[in-house]
Amino acid sequence: MRLRHRLFGSGRIYLDVKRKIGRRGGQRNIPDGYLIDLRRSRPQLYVVENELARHDVLSHIAVQILQFSLSFESDPLLVKSILVDALNEAADERRQCEEYASGHTDYRNLDHLLESLVTDFRALVIIDSVPEDLEKVLFERFRFPVEVMYLTPYEGDDGARAYKYEAFLADVIPESPEVDMLRREPVDPTELDTIVVPARPEGFERVFLGEHRWHAIRIHASMRDQIRWIAAYRVAPTSAITHVAPVKSIEPWEDSGRYVVNFAEAAQQIEPIGLVGDGRVTGIQGPQYTTKVRLDAARDVTDL
Repeated sequence: MRLRHRLFGSGRIYLDVKRKIGRRGGQRNIPDGYLIDLRRSRPQLYVVENELARHDVLSHIAVQILQFSLSFESDPLLVKSILVDALNEAADERRQCEEYASGHTDYRNLDHLLESLVTDFRALVIIDSVPEDLEKVLFERFRFPVEVMYLTPYEGDDGARAYKYEAFLADVIPESPEVDMLRREPVDPTELDTIVVPARPEGFERVFLGEHRWHAIRIHASMRDQIRWIAAYRVAPTSAITHVAPVKSIEPWEDSGRYVVNFAEAAQQIEPIGLVGDGRVTGIQGPQYTTKVRLDAARDVTDL
């Protein structure tokens, strides 16, 4: 349970249940599990494909995801039934879902909450090696979100294995209490529409301003359709957000597993949004998500 919390964070429930989904006589498959994300105003369900031990080729992973989606969409009520059965055997997780439903007026009860989860298909692939072009293929072949979670394995001299990983959507909703203390109010991930990227002087001038784009960014599948704005945080000595541009499109960047954000128009200079002077926060080290409303109102980066 502790490991699941580290991997997926609070407010998310992993159900380790393996049962066939899909209509009888049609496409039927067995996912490795399900992840319920309750950290949004509209909860989401991920069908999980675990590739940690199998190391299947890219084509197989893509076929598996496609088959999962077809099976899911052919009989969503069966998926709901599987979730009900799994929660009935997990008292704490069921209680967490019930408390969420009772605390949100959009849901009458637990049954209504689970019914809402099976309306849209999305997948999570957990993998410890990176097949060439994986995220590019997933982006180009599927219209639904497919998140990829990388666990890099390390083996000690005694044969013990450990994994290095980034928690699920960690840069979308940070788990760090230090970060939470600096935020004005928690932000609903469904409202995030702006990505802030760190930029060094040469790249900022040549690419952000000169080419009206920014490339080689890691952007989560769940976030790509939401991003409408991109802002540049210029690293030291500037150490401030100084420019923002509307987003035209987000596309795979070469074969890197990352993306290029193309601007709809040239970036506009804004009043610099700098760091806090008391040293509570260091500069922005990687992509950070926020809302355009917060960006416009921010006095320093802790307001994002």
